[in-house]
Formats: sequence, structure tokens, C-alpha cells
Amino acid sequence: MYTLYIANKNYSSWSLRPWSVMSQLGIPFEEKLVPFEQGCNWDSFRAFSPTGKVPCLLDGDRVVWDSLAIVEYLAERHDGVWPSDPDARAWARCAAAEMHSGFGALREQASMNCGVRVRLHHLTDALKSDIARIDELWNEGLVRFGGPFLAGGHFSAVDAFFVPVAFRILTYDLPVQASTAALAEQLRQLPSSQRWYQDALRETWRDSAHDDEAHLAGEWLEDLRAR
Repeated sequence: MYTLYIANKNYSSWSLRPWSVMSQLGIPFEEKLVPFEQGCNWDSFRAFSPTGKVPCLLDGDRVVWDSLAIVEYLAERHDGVWPSDPDARAWARCAAAEMHSGFGALREQASMNCGVRVRLHHLTDALKSDIARIDELWNEGLVRFGGPFLAGGHFSAVDAFFVPVAFRILTYDLPVQASTAALAEQLRQLPSSQRWYQDALRETWRDSAHDDEAHLAGEWLEDLRAR
């Protein structure tokens, strides 16, 4: 059985992506959560990951790191990770790779923090641009492949790569188009997403660096996390 190393569910968007693929598609795995530490995680995370980062997948003696590499590794072994239609599959891979390497303003100014609700101080031009691109990309997928998911009728890895965005939309009440908001809600209501979210709310770990990012972004309206 696979072992997937992740960090705090409240914060770790990178961990969520392969976790969502495996959980939603019913790929069996053992979850090992190693919390973020104050300062540097290098020493503790290096015990299982060559980069000192999460996520990291172990398949026997084989180590696979980086969320996109993990998903591609799984796609070689399991059906349904990517769409079966070649056009949808090519688009899905491009969209997932764009999320993997881009959207810097969204990451920096609206970092994932599932259990809080924040009113942003202001929307920078860079963040507006990232939000507009999310609207454009999601609507392209829905229209081109017919929905209800980004690349057609079935959940696939491209949806998993954007589940963290769906949580960010909720946390920061991001001003997205109605169709984007509807898809974000659909992604949050997936059984896997609901399990992740409820686990995130139950966590009592706090990482000051991640919380500081959310405090800098705006006024905290609610903190729904367990005390």
C-alpha cells in the first residue's frame, strides 16, 4: 500500500492535491501527517522527503516527491487520474501544470487557511489578474468539455489541483464569477474535500507563519478551528 506524507490539513494546499486524487478515486493509501514546525521543517521532513517538503509518496522502497510527479506516478498505475479523452487529458494536464507553477499572487496574498474567514484589506492588481485567470480557465473547461467537472463528466487530477483554490474562495470571499463560485462549492462538497475540511477544523496545531500570512491579508471575521 502507498504511504502519503502530508502536513497540516488547515494549511497544506500542496498536500491536498494528491490526497484528493487518491481519496476521491478510491486509491488505497496510508496517511501520515507530520505537522509544520515553527521556523524550518527541514530536519523533520527530510526524514521521509528528499526535498524536506510535503507531499511525498512512498511505494515500497520507491520515493516520489512533488505533487505533480506523484499524480503522474499514480496515473501510470490507476485509471481515471486523468480524463480518457485525449483533448480533455491534454487540457487537464496543462491546467494542472499552470496551477502548479503559477498564480503567485493568489498563493502569497490568499494562502490556504481552511478554518478562518477573512475580509481582504484590498485586492492588488496581481491578485485581480490571478482571479480573472481562474474565472477564464474554469469556464473554458466547463464549456469546452461539458462539465460538471473541469475536464468533463468525471472528477480527475485537474479538479484536485484546484480544490485548494475552492477553499481559498471560501476563506477570503474572493470575487469570482457565479460559475466559478458554483464549481468551487461543488469541489468543496466532494466527500474527500469534506473529510479534509472537517479534519482541518479539528486540528489544534497552529503555524504562526501561515497564520501571519492570513492576518496580513485582511481582517479575520471568524476562526472556526478547534481550540
